[in-house]
Amino acid sequence: MRRKEFDQSRDQIELEAFLKEMTFGFMASIRPDGTPGITPLNFVYHKGNLYFHGSRAGEKMKSIAASGEVSFCVAKEYALIPSYFSDPLLACPATAYFKSVLLRGTAAPLDNLEEKAEALEAMMAKLQPDGGYKTISAEDPDYIPRLKGVAVVKLTVSSLSAKFKFGQNLADEEREDVALKLELRGCPFDHETASLMRHYAPGNNEELQD
Repeated sequence: MRRKEFDQSRDQIELEAFLKEMTFGFMASIRPDGTPGITPLNFVYHKGNLYFHGSRAGEKMKSIAASGEVSFCVAKEYALIPSYFSDPLLACPATAYFKSVLLRGTAAPLDNLEEKAEALEAMMAKLQPDGGYKTISAEDPDYIPRLKGVAVVKLTVSSLSAKFKFGQNLADEEREDVALKLELRGCPFDHETASLMRHYAPGNNEELQD
């Protein structure tokens, strides 16, 4: 069961910012033989739906054809928190601070070339923000055969939940002590994690959601 202090599902701005930042996720589906499968994918979250592309053939397309009901998970680990930050003997306090979002919905390949082009253009803008390519358009004769040949899948989101864990369960003094130790340790993401711990501290987070 998700602890309510870690639940970030109500904050749409935070959720969308995280989904726009991340480029990679994992789709869980049921294969035609009834066994579960997981597929790693680049994706774009655009206008409240999730899109990805690929070959018209392959395991993920067979799974989607068999049952379009899928789950999609996106996560980022920021810092591993060693047990000795808070207890000199026991291993129990060891943990990790992270963001994760779980989307559920129905996945289906698109036929409409305009929606395909819009989704792929949104993906290119995300993955290649420096440009260097011709805008993808369903009216462009160079792109029309390619748009017809590629599979673009739209995941229509029916539910979305999020867990952002940054020590919200700790007392204020304990949380600040861990944040200071992270800043002293100085590993990649440690300073950012300390900042996020203060940002998501219960009092601050309630003000942000009001």
